[in-house]
Amino acid sequence: MAKSLPSTNRSLPIALIRAREGVMSPIREMLSETGITEQQWRVLRVLAEFGRMDTKTLADRSSLLFPSLTRIAATLRDKGLVTQTRDDKDRRRQFIEITTDGQRIIDDHSPQAANIVAGFKDTLGEDDYETLLDLLIRLDPGAQD
Repeated sequence: MAKSLPSTNRSLPIALIRAREGVMSPIREMLSETGITEQQWRVLRVLAEFGRMDTKTLADRSSLLFPSLTRIAATLRDKGLVTQTRDDKDRRRQFIEITTDGQRIIDDHSPQAANIVAGFKDTLGEDDYETLLDLLIRLDPGAQD
């Protein structure tokens, strides 16, 4: 006989979805005034942190599927928040870089984003917050530091 499933209250996939909604709610509220989406914010955050990068690396670091990144990058380019250039040697390879206007969105909202993170740390405690991140990274085979 197969082992019965755990209660949905103790189901990791369901708990992760519920936690994601709890985490994303204040971020969505913050982003509502920017005119950009969660995914666009992630792309801008990664570019602000790491600088110009090729689209494959950016998709991976932003936790986006490549076709989604292609669409998101085009939207951000049209909004003047990123630039896209082709590699001189391999014309198939594209690079994306944040613009001054894109960086301004990150800079203008960094204090609010930091307050959101501080709220999570207050809720969990600093040690549990860091432990949670460490545990989640262990579940991600493609995690990067």
